[in-house]
This record gives sequence, C-alpha cells and structure tokens, in this order.
Amino acid sequence: MVHGCNRSLSTWEQQRLRTQMGSLTDEEVADSESQVTPFAKAGVFSKMSFWWLNPLMKMGYKKPLEDKDMPLLGATDRACNQYSMFMEKLNGKKQSSSHATPSFFWTIVSCHRRAILVSGFFALLRVLAVSTGPIILKAFINVSLGKGTFKHEGYVLAALLFICKCCESLSQRQWYFRTRRLGLQVRSLLSAAIYKKQQKLSNAAKMKHSSGNIINYVTVDAYRIGESPYWFHQTWTTSVQLCIALAILYNAVGAAMISSLVVIILTVLCNVPLARLQHKCKTKLMEAQDVRLKAMSESLVHMKILKLYAWEVHFKKVIEGLRKVEYKLLSAFQLMRAYNSFMFWSSPVLVSAATFLTCYLLKIPLDASNVFTFVATLRLVQEPIRLVPEVIAVVIQAKVAFTWISKFLDAPELNGQVRKKYFVGIDYRIEMNLCSFSWDENTSKPTLKNINLIVKGGEKIAICGEVGSGKSTLLAAVLGEVPKTEGM
Repeated sequence: MVHGCNRSLSTWEQQRLRTQMGSLTDEEVADSESQVTPFAKAGVFSKMSFWWLNPLMKMGYKKPLEDKDMPLLGATDRACNQYSMFMEKLNGKKQSSSHATPSFFWTIVSCHRRAILVSGFFALLRVLAVSTGPIILKAFINVSLGKGTFKHEGYVLAALLFICKCCESLSQRQWYFRTRRLGLQVRSLLSAAIYKKQQKLSNAAKMKHSSGNIINYVTVDAYRIGESPYWFHQTWTTSVQLCIALAILYNAVGAAMISSLVVIILTVLCNVPLARLQHKCKTKLMEAQDVRLKAMSESLVHMKILKLYAWEVHFKKVIEGLRKVEYKLLSAFQLMRAYNSFMFWSSPVLVSAATFLTCYLLKIPLDASNVFTFVATLRLVQEPIRLVPEVIAVVIQAKVAFTWISKFLDAPELNGQVRKKYFVGIDYRIEMNLCSFSWDENTSKPTLKNINLIVKGGEKIAICGEVGSGKSTLLAAVLGEVPKTEGM
C-alpha cells in the first residue's frame, strides 16, 4: 500500500498508515523512501541541468530498464496529495463564498500558482534570449564593416552570444519540463476528482452522465486539460515574441515594418470567424463522441442479451450511424485546422514580400546590416505565426473539455442520509406503504407507483414480471438508490 500511494512518509503519515492498514515496519518505510526519485531531493543546479537523471541513465546504459527500476514519484507529484490539496482549496472557497459556486479552473490555478509563475518566468527568459540573436548579429556585421564602438567588441559579442544561447537552451528545457510536470499533476487530480465524484452521483445525475461519458472525461478531457499548461504560456509568449520582432524590424527597415504588421493583422482577422466555427464544431464533436461511447459501452455490457435475441446487426448499424456523424464533424474540424495552418504558414512569405516591396517603394536603403537583421528577425516572426493555429485549437479543446468536466463535478450528489441499521427480531425488515419512485427529476410520471411490500426477516420473496416492468427498479428502491416521491 505504501508503494501504491507513492509518497515519502513523514512521522504522522506513518502513524496514519499504521492505524488504517495495521503495523508498518521501519524497513518498509526506509525501502519506500530510498526508491523515491532523486528529483524530490535535488538541488537547484541538479534541477537546472537535469543532473538528477544520471543514475537512471547509467542504469539504462548497463541493462534494459524494467518497471522495478523506475523510481517512485515525489510527494508533490502524487495523485493523492494533489487531490487532497485541490479539495482543501475548493472546500475553503465554498465556505468563504456562500452564494456563488467556486470555479474549478481558478481553484486549480490557486493550487499551482507558484509553478505557473516559475514556468512563465522561464518562458519569458527563453523569448528574451531568442530575441537577442538578430541584435547581436547586427552588431557583428557593424564590427566587420569597421563600425565598432571599442577595440575588443567582437570578443565581447561572441561571449554574449554564447551566454544567450545557453540561457535559451536552459530556459526552454525548464519551461517544457515544468509545464509538462504541471500538466501531469492537473491531470492526476482531475482523474481522482472524477473517480471520487462518480461514487457520489445522484440517480438523476447518473442519467445524464453515463459510464461512457465518465470514461471520456478521464481519458480524453482530463488529458487535454493536462496539455494546456504548456500552451497557456505559449499564448502570451507568442504575442511578446511577435512584438519584440516587430520592434527589431522597425529598427532595421523603419516604416516598412508597418506592411509586416498589416499582413499579420489581416491573417489573424481572417481566422477569427473560423475559430468560432471551430469551437462550435468541437463542442458538437465531443457530444457525438459521448453518444457513440455510451452506445458502445451499453452494447458491450449487455452483449449476452444482444446475442440471445440476435440483435447484433441492428446495434452494429446504430453504432456505425453514430460513427458516421462523428466522422463528418471530425472531418469538418480537421479541414478548418488545415485552412488555419495554410494561412499562417504562408503568412511569413507574405510578410517578407510585403516588407521588401515597401522598402523598394519608399526607397529605403538596404545594406548588409539591414538585410541580414531582417532575415534573422523573420525567424522570430515565423515561429509565433505558425504556432497560432495550434494555440487556437488547443485553447478551444481545453475550454470545451473543462466545460464538460466542470458540469460533471457540479452534478448533484446523493443526499447522504444515513440508512437505519436493522436488527434481528423486528417484525418487518422491509416495508413499503403506497410508495412511488422515480428515476427522473419529473415526479409527475413516476417509474413505480403505489407499491405495497412487506418482507419479514428470513422470508424469501420472488419478484416476477415482464422485461421493463420495474423489477430491477424495485430492488434499487429497496437499497435506497431510487428517489421516493410518495409513501412510507
């Protein structure tokens, strides 16, 4: 159980495990702590240079890695800790704000505020380091043309370029690693929250959220939200990098930069309506996926009945029809993404053509310094522009996925009433007097009506009836799983 929970144990945690699962030996605790990943105890230099990976790399060089060679996660990366922290924050917000329901999105943000800020710092540092390349290149060209400001300027620029490239590499690796790690933490806490929630769903909520929907929440929606931390920083760093690139272009070609800005703005504006259509199409696609998953899960669960009544062909046609609907929506969504990609991948060519044409018309002189700086800066423009369609698609998917999961986590739960404990010797173990039960929220059409049932202790009762007459509903009502609308 210690290995399953995956956390390094403190004293109070050892005591809690002993009380819950019996005695825990000191050897087991020491063995668990020794198998925790070195990242949990690594220093600043080790984390920045990924030196903590060396033991695993050496082991992989000597022999093929197996499951037992994989170290355990640190305490902060484990699902049990992430879920506990999330629920603590959520319950605190519920108590402080009695009127409005707290947002799950902002609760997750408050849980990982520090990690988001640190990864954002590395993302900004990477953008600044990349942006220094064209500036240093322009200074190199001026030095080669004899326009240097001091004697050993070339050596200083070479050292500065080396330092900037080192900062770019380190910051980019830290940005990628920390956002992926943050995404895994968010995905694990959402998976745990969905699992805990489905155990407490009310009967009305179970009608809206089937087992297929819940599987889709964990495997698809939680995964997409887990990918969103990386793309969240990509959204604003793309804008920052684009602004810096335009400033460098203005310094290189002057007023001709305006034509570059106009082409970029037109490209973005042409894709705004399509982004809205993408959002609507993605919402319909996820609804179609839920319907298809529900039909498939019901068919697999009741396969014995399908085989008994020879309904395989009929249900196969139903599922194929649902697949066709999903395929049409998926094709439309991918065509929109292809159009977006084509527009943004072709825009850098349009930017450079428009800029050089403007320089020719305005008779702006182009020398080696301006041309090389412009070509190097064009890389800064190309990267954010090409990432725009990917960012749009990921943001849309994450928004739709978060909407679905938020609706599920906000679904009504069982009332939590404590059932009475009956003891041997009473007259009636089960008694119903003029009871009505309803699965749906609409009580005007109850599923069972005017039920009278008395079962004594030790008595055997057979419930007979046609298919769909309510036998299973009656048994569920005895267990208290169907809401009672009338009777005792």
